[in-house]
This record gives sequence, C-alpha cells and structure tokens, in this order.
Amino acid sequence: MDVRDVILRPIITEAAMAAQDNKKFTFEVDVRANKTQVKQAIEEIFDVKVSNVNIMNVRGKLKRMGKHTGYTKKRRKAIVTLTADSKEIVLFEA
Repeated sequence: MDVRDVILRPIITEAAMAAQDNKKFTFEVDVRANKTQVKQAIEEIFDVKVSNVNIMNVRGKLKRMGKHTGYTKKRRKAIVTLTADSKEIVLFEA
C-alpha cells in the first residue's frame, strides 16, 4: 500500500482542532492500515517526527430514508502525536 493511500484526509472538528495545541493531529486512514503504516506515512508526507499513534474503528451509523434503512460506511481514525522537537503540520494557510 502506497503512503498516499494510507492517509485519506484530516479530520476537522472542534475537538480535533483543540488537540492540535498539544501536537495531536487526527486523520481518517484506510481501514486496513496499521499503526506502523500510519506512522511511516505521516513522517514521509509531512516530514515530521511521530512519537505515538492511536487508532480507533468507527462503526457506521444507522440511517433511514422513509421505510428503507441502511448503514453509513465504517471508518478508521488515527490520532497522531508528534515529538516535542518536531515541526508542526500545517493544514490551513493563515
């Protein structure tokens, strides 16, 4: 799996943006990716040093459209903690 296929997109929520002050960044990753692959991908793409990776599986939500029911797609989130001497990941230009 290529490093660009491991990291799908950054997750931009209020809690995720508040965690960036502590050098914790949240990304949506491929459901088949493991911690080692996520760490290597982040270090290669953003040229930073990663100290810790936490991964969680997010189940799909039950959605209804009239009498039809179904589930949204399941996802996998990774919270990446950078080392103290690492540079920051810039998601938005100021």
